[in-house]
Amino acid sequence: MILNEAHEALRTVVRNVPADGWELPTPCTEWNVTQVLQHAAGDQIGYAAFITGGPMPSENPFAPSGTLSEAAEVVAEQAMKASADAWATVSPDAQEVPVPVPPNTMTYTLGIGACALDAAVHAWDIAMATGQPSPLTPAMARELLDIAKQHIEPLRAYGVYAAELSREDGDDDVAVLLRYLGRDPRWSA
Repeated sequence: MILNEAHEALRTVVRNVPADGWELPTPCTEWNVTQVLQHAAGDQIGYAAFITGGPMPSENPFAPSGTLSEAAEVVAEQAMKASADAWATVSPDAQEVPVPVPPNTMTYTLGIGACALDAAVHAWDIAMATGQPSPLTPAMARELLDIAKQHIEPLRAYGVYAAELSREDGDDDVAVLLRYLGRDPRWSA
């Protein structure tokens, strides 16, 4: 399942951030690695809260403080568990699942895909910032691009995603996804 793959990507990169890597700049130009983790964790908790009616993130995911109250791996794991547990309560046939992004309801397939996209792209952000290999596989990128094309455009107006970047000769599936999301696949710290 795409959410499991995305969560494993995020889990792996968080686990491999060096001790001195949490303040490094990221492709999310206004945020360092810690802030991207806080944002990604907050988004996962947001999806869980919309589905279950449980608590929202304790901090605004779009204004992360850069200070963790617990170890990074704990923050990531708790958020991913909340998200996975919430999605496990939803029927794959559901046509209207509450989600924290406009239009605030999606089909199960689109909603879980949007949740996975968020985790996967922020895993990439953290990986690039800390010199790790990309956690995105070509197969994952193809599936996530299809999901992205179904819900990203309205979000750009809110500044959630940057404008799409032009494709370049030689772009692979991962690069195509990243450019669609407004990220330069060649970004490095």
